[in-house]
Amino acid sequence: MHGSADEDERHSTPQTDRRSKLMPRVMGSLAIFGMMIGLMIGRLTTPEPSVLQQVEVTNGGLVAWFNNEPKLHGEIIDGSVALLFDAEGSPQNGQLKLNGKDVNWRVRLSDKGLLLTLVAARPLRGEWAGSEVDDRWRLEIRLQEQ
Repeated sequence: MHGSADEDERHSTPQTDRRSKLMPRVMGSLAIFGMMIGLMIGRLTTPEPSVLQQVEVTNGGLVAWFNNEPKLHGEIIDGSVALLFDAEGSPQNGQLKLNGKDVNWRVRLSDKGLLLTLVAARPLRGEWAGSEVDDRWRLEIRLQEQ
């Protein structure tokens, strides 16, 4: 009686695979390792999002403090000043005096970031300038009557 030996390969027993099973494991490990290194490098090179930390009322304007410089778009629309920041923050509002008259300001969330509006009973003009102070970004907004 014959057994299922591999001697002549005429029997129903499958051939033994003599290849190493280590190569697929090594390739899989290298792929996972490469992906993890790529994720870490991506995390390190991604800039920190800008955050509005506080708004201070000054004589004739406002000062907005951010953790880093945000992208800014500003316009004067029908006598009101509107500044759109590509930043995160919480809604705020307040009032300041300009030549003894009230000016209302409000920070609100929009679909493109934070929107700061300054509105008064008379038309306003605004100028803004930013600078880095103590590892934070300071944006000074100066207002004038039109």
